[in-house]
Amino acid sequence: MQLQLCSLSHTVPVCGLCFLLDFFLPTCLLFVSHCLLHISLSSLFQHYFQQKFHFLVMDDFVRTKLAEWGLSEWVEKFKDQEIDAGIICELDDREIENLITKAGPRMRFKKNLKLLKEKQNTNQETVNSFQHEKEHEEAADVIQCEQEHDEAADVVQVLPSTSDTGKRKSDLQSDTIRLQSPAKRQRLSVPGFEEPVILSDVKSIMTFVHARLNKQDKLSDFLKKKISDLETDKRELVGVFGKTGAGKSSLINAIIKEKNLLPSGSINACTSVMIKVEANRGSLKYEAEIEFIAKEEWKEELWSFRQFLDNNKDQKKEDDDYHDAVEKLSALYGEEWEKSFENLMDRKYFKEIPEFLQSRRKILRCESANELSAKCVKYTRSESKQGEGNEGKKWFWPLVKCVTVRVPNNPFLQHVTLVDLPGNGDCNKSRDQMWKGIVGDCSTVWIVTEISRAASEKAAWGILESVSSLIGNGGECQQIHFICNKSDLLDDSDDLSSADIHDRIVKRNIQVKDGVRKEFNKRSKIKTHFTDDSFKVFTVSSKEFLKGKHLSSEETEITKLKGFLQDLNDCYSETVNYVSGAYGILSLIEGARCRKEGVGKADDVCKVLEKNMTEQLDQVKRAVDEAIKDFEQCLTEGVKNSKTSEEKLKSFLDRDKQPSFFKTLQAVVRKDGIHKTKKGEHINLNTVLASCLTDSIDEKFRKTFPNDVKGGSFSGVISRFSLDTNSLIQKYQDVKLQLIFLQTEEDKIKTKLNKIILKGKKIIYNSLTEAIEKNMKKCYEDARKISGNGALKKMRKTIEKHVSLNRNMYEDAKKTMLEKMNELMMIICKELKETMDHSIKLSLKASALSESLPDVSEHLETVQQHYNEDLLHTVTAET
Repeated sequence: MQLQLCSLSHTVPVCGLCFLLDFFLPTCLLFVSHCLLHISLSSLFQHYFQQKFHFLVMDDFVRTKLAEWGLSEWVEKFKDQEIDAGIICELDDREIENLITKAGPRMRFKKNLKLLKEKQNTNQETVNSFQHEKEHEEAADVIQCEQEHDEAADVVQVLPSTSDTGKRKSDLQSDTIRLQSPAKRQRLSVPGFEEPVILSDVKSIMTFVHARLNKQDKLSDFLKKKISDLETDKRELVGVFGKTGAGKSSLINAIIKEKNLLPSGSINACTSVMIKVEANRGSLKYEAEIEFIAKEEWKEELWSFRQFLDNNKDQKKEDDDYHDAVEKLSALYGEEWEKSFENLMDRKYFKEIPEFLQSRRKILRCESANELSAKCVKYTRSESKQGEGNEGKKWFWPLVKCVTVRVPNNPFLQHVTLVDLPGNGDCNKSRDQMWKGIVGDCSTVWIVTEISRAASEKAAWGILESVSSLIGNGGECQQIHFICNKSDLLDDSDDLSSADIHDRIVKRNIQVKDGVRKEFNKRSKIKTHFTDDSFKVFTVSSKEFLKGKHLSSEETEITKLKGFLQDLNDCYSETVNYVSGAYGILSLIEGARCRKEGVGKADDVCKVLEKNMTEQLDQVKRAVDEAIKDFEQCLTEGVKNSKTSEEKLKSFLDRDKQPSFFKTLQAVVRKDGIHKTKKGEHINLNTVLASCLTDSIDEKFRKTFPNDVKGGSFSGVISRFSLDTNSLIQKYQDVKLQLIFLQTEEDKIKTKLNKIILKGKKIIYNSLTEAIEKNMKKCYEDARKISGNGALKKMRKTIEKHVSLNRNMYEDAKKTMLEKMNELMMIICKELKETMDHSIKLSLKASALSESLPDVSEHLETVQQHYNEDLLHTVTAET
């Protein structure tokens, strides 16, 4: 369709094309705008597109600039006044004062606006000169395109058969495509949008080149795959933890500027449902995608509930498991579950959610955040029965595994997903596995608590300690943000002036930050996984951010969190990776196409590269072998210290004098050693037993496998890997372009391997606890069969006896971990060797296939300019 729309520009009168575009605009805006930004169009249409589609860029420009300057809260005001990129620099002092009513933000805006004007003025002379030359060039292009089109049309009319023309049908198609070459396209350039424009420009070039690679041979197939592999979807996960009432939902709503998206207030958070919040890239509507647990899993839960309730008829209603079972059953079935368990899988109970029985996901689409929130409540929350109008309502959250909420037009969520996370220990295994997977994938974790008792809040620190190994050595987390919420609340503030309230809040915030940091330094369990630099404290107020009664937006520190999200959304790395890869691919195409048979020393270069490859792989193996030996020594010491783990287990089992301990132990063995009490205590006997091993390696593991992948024995040796292509380029100029391709391939494989290492290290670290859990499974099965008089004593004895007779499980866990480290080393070496060998052979030995390659010299020149100038200038500026 894109090429068809392009060809219209040569066959349809301007007014006719504009009519068609006007017709498409209301219904196909997103698709048409995408096409318009990626096809070649003559200057005859430029004015039309600027009039019709300027808002696609201008609104984003103003929004992005305000976010850059820490002024996101004023976006709506600018939008209401229709301030776009075309007039933002024309604002005078009076207009700025009307737009930004606070002195601090107004001064910051003026300062940044002045810098923006200076940048524009500096470039204006160059822009005018460029435009003058471009007008002459475009006029010549229009005449040339019309002549070429007329000639092609004449050929088609005079010669009905392609066999008579001297040109094949594919050649005519190639000529048609050539008319729309991106090299002739005038780029829309807006100050501050250099990287998105560069990325868009290079992507359109690579799409065009991919279409020209129409021959079916090894080299063309290789190049097509390389072009397709350039596309990457960067997405960072930010996990948000906090007990009910801590203000997680309000915080997320405030940060993404969607006041009513996630429900809060009188509605209690369900402890089972994860809520992901991300950008909606495919629609302008608010959407929710609801993923259910499998119906077979719900059948198993119903059976488990029935067995538990039948065997515990005298259960106290305040006990955890009784409350959990009754709450879930009552939410979904009302009082009907009490009559009979026989027909609870009947279709009549699932009329509103047929997708559950069909094992499909349910999609909700709404025009507003408020409407979507109202529809989502029954899938994400449990509501108090005291509320009016709740009679007969059904709540489907017991069947829900995860809800993904997608928000349109939100700059903070383009490459970021916020995840509202419940605590762990869910009795549904698939839900618990998903929880562990998401937590382990979070690059940042937010711990939200109320500021009143932030430093001493047991729940918040308990959450952080319980997940520290999952997000640290066993995960990808690089930063922990301890967020002290509701910082606007003060006791006895009724008689204070606004200035006094402000001063007391600011003073209290400083004290709280200091107290939280001191508490962090006491938490040795957390500090084995995280350094001081990775722990940050924020004192925030969602209410003050929205109303600004006593604090400025900066003092609420919401803007700091928004700035952090903006950094995660930064498209710089995406642009660098894409342009670098494109530059290499185009270099290879041009180098292979222009190379003459018998010229150059490809065989000599291949021999040198193969020698370098062997040497570099040996270095990788040696570095990894050394790391494995070091870990083996640590783990051997950990096995010797296994008694420390057993003493921790005994300390837990010695709680038998506590009145409710028997019920707690029953819950622990029923859930294979893992349980979270209603009071927030996290119990995991498997991690207790594995602690002798994990404690022995934690510090070394963090240094060997840092989550920022900038160093360490594994990642460090990858960053040092080099085939020394720079020196070869100086010596073998006739294959310079092929060597440039290999250089970019080297960078790409390093990036890929660092990701593989980051994923692999989670598997390696978690294998210790998983090995213990596997060994203990039979023990838990035996313990949960025990009932009657003396059951507690028998359960204790069963667990202690199993551990005593299975001390080899520590050695088995050690062997499992070392095996997985060796597996990772083999994957690294195999990926390096196979990828680079394949690239070397096809780039330097495939000259016989080069005749079919298109001429990409103009495109190479454009991309090389981006690679050498735009991106390197950005790197220099950041440095």
